[in-house]
Amino acid sequence: MDLEAVRTFVAVAEAGQFQKAAADLSITQQAVSKRIATLERTLGVRLFTRTPRGAEPTIDGQAFLPHARELLRVGERAVASVRTGRHPLRVDVIASRVAPSGLMRGFHRAHPEIDLDVVMLFDVETAVAAIRSGAIDASFRAVAMPGRPLPEGIESVRVLDEPHQLLTGPAHALARARSVTVAQLAGHRIWMPGLVPGTEWTAYYDDLVAEFGLTIEATGPNFGSDTLLDTIADTPALATFTTEQTRLVWPAGHGLRRIPVTDPTPVYPHSLLWHRDNPHPALATLRSHLAATAADRDAAGTWRPCWVIPR
Repeated sequence: MDLEAVRTFVAVAEAGQFQKAAADLSITQQAVSKRIATLERTLGVRLFTRTPRGAEPTIDGQAFLPHARELLRVGERAVASVRTGRHPLRVDVIASRVAPSGLMRGFHRAHPEIDLDVVMLFDVETAVAAIRSGAIDASFRAVAMPGRPLPEGIESVRVLDEPHQLLTGPAHALARARSVTVAQLAGHRIWMPGLVPGTEWTAYYDDLVAEFGLTIEATGPNFGSDTLLDTIADTPALATFTTEQTRLVWPAGHGLRRIPVTDPTPVYPHSLLWHRDNPHPALATLRSHLAATAADRDAAGTWRPCWVIPR
């Protein structure tokens, strides 16, 4: 339904005259008549009766009037929801327990006046498509995968290099170590059922395996973190990788150990992605906040894939 025709109908009903409604809308009286006639054809009823004083709504016009006003209010709310600076800042954090979610919680504490809409998309291609369409304003991702440069118009800046940890059960051979070197992990089974071919995090671990000769298994369905923690706790031969800021909670009886990995320390490179033409005012505030709180990048004694963009 043409909202301009609906707006014209309401203007005539309130003014009581086609001529006055035309003046109020800054259009010609002929345009008012054409819009009303089009709306009447759409609805299949007459909306006005001509009188010596001007125009009065028919019974059908009176019935339609409150709904017409509501249509206009809904239309205004719809426009306001996407108008620059009016919709919440929409940011993809991948998952609720990982470092980007923590970064956004810190941003919210620092800027509680900014409305946020936090979403969780699957992979970098989905996130980039959402950025390009305007469905989201920014995303935290590792970029750029081999053979997959960022599309034209997509900007990125690295905001956090997050150290890795080894997560083991109490009976694992490395459970008592205060730290482990990458070389010590050779020959140990590292189980990561969440690795999906084609994703940026799988590309990261593929490079880690190739660089250091590790054994990472992605076998079996991914039933989520609770099942992963249960399995690691009960299986001495298995360990898994987690990252320093990933939030994990397990029953006290599990006795799990989070052990720093060193010499070198693999770090996961989180970058913020956005479209260079995105005018949302809060996006600049987010970037400034992340720049002020970013950990040192390219620190000595760390490892990251060669495809990570150095920014």
